[in-house]
Amino acid sequence: VPELMDISDEPKHVLDMYGTEGADGSFAYNCLLARRLAERGVRFIQLYHRGWDHHNDLTKFMKVCSGLTDQPTAALIQDLKQRDMLKDTLIVWTGEFGRTPMAQSNKGDSAGRDHHMRSFSLFLCGGGVRGGQTFGATDELGYHAAENPVHVNDLHATLLHQLGLDHKKLTYFYQGRKFRLTDIAGEVVHDILV
Repeated sequence: VPELMDISDEPKHVLDMYGTEGADGSFAYNCLLARRLAERGVRFIQLYHRGWDHHNDLTKFMKVCSGLTDQPTAALIQDLKQRDMLKDTLIVWTGEFGRTPMAQSNKGDSAGRDHHMRSFSLFLCGGGVRGGQTFGATDELGYHAAENPVHVNDLHATLLHQLGLDHKKLTYFYQGRKFRLTDIAGEVVHDILV
């Protein structure tokens, strides 16, 4: 682990690409560590960036969060691609729910957005996903999934498929019976795959 965490061997242009000065604990540093973990054969890596719960001050906080994540996320994708690792690495960038299209404001703060379960966005990159596409759309208000809706069970089925697992056979025992992660539903979304 010490040699993994020691990024002193990384060229300056790589550090600049990620936007990190070194072991600063930033999201940029963690993206660089993710690449280094993947190079060493680690199969599942989760990065986390807090601060996306914008119930108010949306304009201010989106600039802050995007400023901290956009460059290193793009750098991670570019770095994996340059090292011919992206085709075997599936990047899933998502949150746990969407945001309402209408403004929410508390006590005179500038507006934000509330939690929304009817539609949300995510992106998938690499790992056998066809790039340069948008799949699905909302209604004109951005409230309901209107075109090619993908249920979370379908997303799970698709991710498991890309990992080489049949979601219909992947079960776990709980309270006396077998359950599937995708419940009784879930279909692989083949339209987004290479």
